[in-house]
Amino acid sequence: MLVLTTPNIEGKRITQYVGLVTGEAILGANVFRDLFASVRDIIGGRSGAYEGELRKAKQIAIREMVEEATARGANAVVAVDLDYETISVGSGGGMLMVSASGTAIVYEE
Repeated sequence: MLVLTTPNIEGKRITQYVGLVTGEAILGANVFRDLFASVRDIIGGRSGAYEGELRKAKQIAIREMVEEATARGANAVVAVDLDYETISVGSGGGMLMVSASGTAIVYEE
């Protein structure tokens, strides 16, 4: 399945707009606390452990979006947008949410 940030596919004709599809992944506060405690690979202000978790959350969100598009009969998702949000939970707790959204379409091969 094609997943693109552009609103169309160059050289291809979109035959049907199926609709909005989304996927989400949420990382809990204890994930960050555990990572912070074990981070040893911070080089130049970057943390490979944090980046790995964010990458994993992004992949989950995109996979869920693609699964929804496939179930609805689409063969591509265009105009994909990724958002990262923090959610406060109680006192001092928090979570990070990664969401992916796009337009599921059918295009001619």
